[in-house]
Amino acid sequence: MARILVLLICLAMIGFIFWWFFGKHEVASATADVADNKQSVDVEVKGGYSPEVVTLKKGVPATLNFTRKDASSCLDRVVFSDFGINKELPQNEQQSIEIDTSKAGEYQWACGMDMFHGKVIVK
Repeated sequence: MARILVLLICLAMIGFIFWWFFGKHEVASATADVADNKQSVDVEVKGGYSPEVVTLKKGVPATLNFTRKDASSCLDRVVFSDFGINKELPQNEQQSIEIDTSKAGEYQWACGMDMFHGKVIVK
């Protein structure tokens, strides 16, 4: 009986691990509101990025406002390799980053250690 119980627990743990790493998870997303020919989105940095996907309107100046609430050193920088941006994110302070919206496309961002990711969609 004990062997069956251990086997069931192990199978449940294996299933959880597969779901955690390979399952389709909900991703927080936001679309910027355009006002006075500007657009901006606030991104909270706490165990990752929220929203993780940001949609911007092409040709309208855009700003992403990152606020890091996580003490982890992994999340103390944000890197947009497509735009040549590598900015420090001071804890509990807003850091504004201007995004080039002249070309439509999908552009990735990541933490300094490339463990946490986000995406900007310009359309």
